[in-house]
Amino acid sequence: MLKNLFHIFNFILITLYLYPGSIFGYIFYRNFDKQPQLTPDLFSISSNHVYTFLFLSTIGLLSFKNLRKITIYLISISIILELFHLIIPKRSFQFGDLFGNLIGVILPITFLVIYNYWRKK
Repeated sequence: MLKNLFHIFNFILITLYLYPGSIFGYIFYRNFDKQPQLTPDLFSISSNHVYTFLFLSTIGLLSFKNLRKITIYLISISIILELFHLIIPKRSFQFGDLFGNLIGVILPITFLVIYNYWRKK
């Protein structure tokens, strides 16, 4: 069940990332150029991206037993999707978004490593 949720959310995330414009901006503001903001960004790091990849990474880490493969996948997808914004019309590559993606991936990995360490003691 959790693997299916991961695959569904992963597909939706890739679709939203690769679409030229903001689908959520259109839904909420009737404007493809405007992006809804859940919370203010911190130090120019996109909070939306942190939340999105935090959710995806948590589900992925809980779904798969091979932590090395899922970790490599999550880090790769967070970088690759942001790099695609260099070539997608109406999208722009931003380091704040990339760092938000990476923080959203690294936090759950860190928590899982700490949890596993303490569990073994």
